[in-house]
Amino acid sequence: MRPIPVVFHIGPLQVHTYGIGLALTFWFGYRYLARRLRSNGYPDDWLGGTFVWIVVTAIVGARAVHVIANLGDYRTSPIEVLAIWHGGLSSFGGLLLAVPTGLVSAHRRCPQLRPARAGDIVAPVLVASWALGRVLGPQLMVAGGGKPTGQWFGMYYTGEIGKRLPVPLFQAVECLAVYLVALYVERRVADGGGPVGLVVLVASGLWGLTRFFDEYLWLPRDAGSLAVEIGGLAMFATGVVGAAWLLLRGHGRPCELAAPAGTGRPDQLTSDR
Repeated sequence: MRPIPVVFHIGPLQVHTYGIGLALTFWFGYRYLARRLRSNGYPDDWLGGTFVWIVVTAIVGARAVHVIANLGDYRTSPIEVLAIWHGGLSSFGGLLLAVPTGLVSAHRRCPQLRPARAGDIVAPVLVASWALGRVLGPQLMVAGGGKPTGQWFGMYYTGEIGKRLPVPLFQAVECLAVYLVALYVERRVADGGGPVGLVVLVASGLWGLTRFFDEYLWLPRDAGSLAVEIGGLAMFATGVVGAAWLLLRGHGRPCELAAPAGTGRPDQLTSDR
């Protein structure tokens, strides 16, 4: 089997499949988030401008952290810092800049959307987008595979010798599982089984755990591997501790719960936990 093509030409124009994958993933995230805002009773007319800033800061943060973690690879060829079509975007770096940017912009443009409530609405979108992005991004880029393998499910990737673990596909399946768990927790919260903020804590904790195991078990070691593993475990611990605190805090007394989806009454949504 030949490697998946990572670039093609339309006349003189060179098109990278990795870039197309990222664009489609961002488009999906925007449309899905707008739909979830409306279904939870919030306006979405402010989202367009905010989403532009989210995309820009996500790419800048993701690239910056990757380059810093792998600085030795770019010292001899600094121009490669800009070559994001070759891959090299840190998920933690993207979250580090994009999440605060989105929260600040949402607070200014949609003040009735409280931070914890926003997190619960956004969390399934991020996980679903990550699942799609794994298939449309790293799966279609140079050196997108994991460790070498002789198993039947191994795949060939451009820029890598021999069959590799199809880690992007593994990650897509993992994220789909986290997404389904997040929706289940969301339904329990809406039915009175948990406080606002529980969805984002559960989703981020589980996603962090998958990132640890991805890096530890399947991906080749590089300069940034340890940082990713530590970051993944830190997210998992934060999610577990935060979720336990929210549940214990509400035990034995009335909880302020999220309003059922589709009520169309953001003024009656409860305060953050």
